[in-house]
Amino acid sequence: MERAVGLRERKKEATRQAVHEAALRLTVEHGFDQLTVEAVADAAGISRRTFSNYFAGKEDAVLHGEEQQIRELVRAVRERPAEEGAWTALRAAVARFAERVAPPEREWAVRTRLAMHHPSLLARQLANHAAMERDLADAVAARPSRAPDPVSPQVLAAAFLCSLRIAMRMWIEEELARDPVDVIDGVLDEMGRSFG
Repeated sequence: MERAVGLRERKKEATRQAVHEAALRLTVEHGFDQLTVEAVADAAGISRRTFSNYFAGKEDAVLHGEEQQIRELVRAVRERPAEEGAWTALRAAVARFAERVAPPEREWAVRTRLAMHHPSLLARQLANHAAMERDLADAVAARPSRAPDPVSPQVLAAAFLCSLRIAMRMWIEEELARDPVDVIDGVLDEMGRSFG
């Protein structure tokens, strides 16, 4: 029974990923304003109704990869050793996340550029980031042997995510000239001076 459930979940995730990839590809080819749910469903080889089982709208389909990465990063923070300070744990988690997930750089850039130019995508992305901020703050607050920090978990989570957003924007503005991990490290170094 567990094996059947596992196979079903993998198939669902494969379908979700296929829809996401179709949405991103069609957006790059035709523009987000011309993107329709019907076109995405056709490109992914599913019905409009099946699309609705996976995503609420085209914004969710385009940003699905980002949502996956958010969950992975929060999980990486929760898995850090208890003896690490909060900022150290956040930094180590993003480094581990970057190694383990190794997301395609092009997809990061595409999503960031799209969100910068489309209000509905930006709104959805900001909602994702607000949820992530809450989840990261909870993860920091729940650390088993967390010593009292001079900065609250909410402020640490907000500063950390703000650093990541700044780094991604810098990377995009530099036309992807550097490794995004190097850009993130530089911004986190600068921000971390306040928490070190």
